[in-house]
Amino acid sequence: LLLFLFSALFFKPELSSAGGLGINYGQIASNLPHPESVVPLVKSMGVSRIKLYDADPRVLKAFANTGIEFIVGLGNEYLVTMGDPKQAQAWVKTNVQCYLPATKITCIAIGNEVLTYNDSALSSHLLPAMENIHAALAACNLDKQVTVTTAHNLGVLEVSYPPSAGVFRKDLTQKLSCILDFNAKVGSPFLINAYPFFAYKANPKQIPLDFVLFEGSGIVDSGSGLHYDNMFHAQIDAAQYAIDKLGYKNVCLQISETGWPSKGDPDEAGASQENAKTYNGNLLKLISMKKGTPMRPNLNLNIYLFALFNENQKPGPTSERNFGLFKPDGTPVYNLGFNATLGSHNPPGPSGGSDGFTPAVLNPAVGSPDGYLSITDDAEKVHLQGALSMACIMASTILALLL
Repeated sequence: LLLFLFSALFFKPELSSAGGLGINYGQIASNLPHPESVVPLVKSMGVSRIKLYDADPRVLKAFANTGIEFIVGLGNEYLVTMGDPKQAQAWVKTNVQCYLPATKITCIAIGNEVLTYNDSALSSHLLPAMENIHAALAACNLDKQVTVTTAHNLGVLEVSYPPSAGVFRKDLTQKLSCILDFNAKVGSPFLINAYPFFAYKANPKQIPLDFVLFEGSGIVDSGSGLHYDNMFHAQIDAAQYAIDKLGYKNVCLQISETGWPSKGDPDEAGASQENAKTYNGNLLKLISMKKGTPMRPNLNLNIYLFALFNENQKPGPTSERNFGLFKPDGTPVYNLGFNATLGSHNPPGPSGGSDGFTPAVLNPAVGSPDGYLSITDDAEKVHLQGALSMACIMASTILALLL
C-alpha cells in the first residue's frame, strides 16, 4: 500500500514518457492564443504529434522545425470539391507541399465522421476525395511521406459488445470495406474516435463509472474469453473485430480522438473535473506502459487526446466546450502533472476554426457540419449508437452476475 501511495504521489504522466502521445488542436473558439505562443506549451508537455481539423497556415508555420508530426484535416464541406483532381492537386500544393519539410506533415485526414453524419450524398464523395488527394500526393512524390485516411466514430458499429461480437452497420459495410481497401493499399491507418464518456452519459444507471474511468474490475468477453478492465479497450477491440471480419487484419487501427469533459449540463452524467482528471490521467498511465488491448497486446494505438484547449464557440451541450486540458490563457483546467508554459507571443489573436486557410480555388460545395465533435440532437444519437449496445448488454451481464 505504501509503495502504491508513493508511486501515485510522484508519478508525472508527461507525454514524453507516454511514448509520444498526440493531442488534438481544435480552434473553434474566439479567445485562443496565437499558435506561436502554443509552441512552447506543447513542447513543454512533451507532445510529439498534433492533429488539426484544417491546414491552418499560422499553426503549420509556427511549428516549423520543431520535429512535431502533424495530421492535417480537410473539412467535410470540401469533399465534393475534391472530386475534381485539379482541385485536389491545388489543395495539396497549397496546404501540404509548401510546408514540407520544415513542418513534419505525415497524414491528411479527409473529412471527419462522414459516414455517420447521415448524409448519403456527402458520404458518397468521401472515398473519391481520399483517392484524389492521394493521387495528388503521388504526383508530388509525397505519397510515401504523407498518408491519407479519414476518422470514424463508433456509430459505424452495429454491435459493440461484447467486443468479439463487434460488427459494422450493414448499411455502411460496403463503404467501409472500400475505405479499408484503400487504407490497405496506401498503408494508412484506420482512425477511430473512441469516447467511453458518451456510453456512460447514455446509461449512467447501468454502466459502472469505474469501468469507464479505468478503475473497474472489468468484464470477461463471453466470445473470446478475454478480460477487459476498462471500456476504452473494449471499444477499440470491438472496432478491431469488425475490421477483421471484413478481412483487413493487416490495416492498423489508431485512436484519433478520446477524452473526457471537465464540465457539462445537469443532464450530462459524469462530466466533471474530477472524472476528466481521472480518465485522462489513467489514460496517460496506460499509454506510458506501452500497453495495447486484450486482443492486440502489442498494438501501438498512437492515441490522440482530445483536446488541447477548451473551445468557447463549439455548438451543442456544455460538455462540447469543455474537453480541453488547458484554458485559453494556458492554465490547466485540472492538474495532470504537466510543467507546461504558454509563450508570450503578441498579439494573442483570436482563432476562427477553418477561416483563412483555404486556397482561393476552393469554395464550399455543401453545408459544413456543425463542427468536428459538436453534438446536435441527431449527431448525439449517432455517437450514442456505438455505445448503446455495449451499455445494454453490460447491464444484463452485471445483473446476471449479481443474481
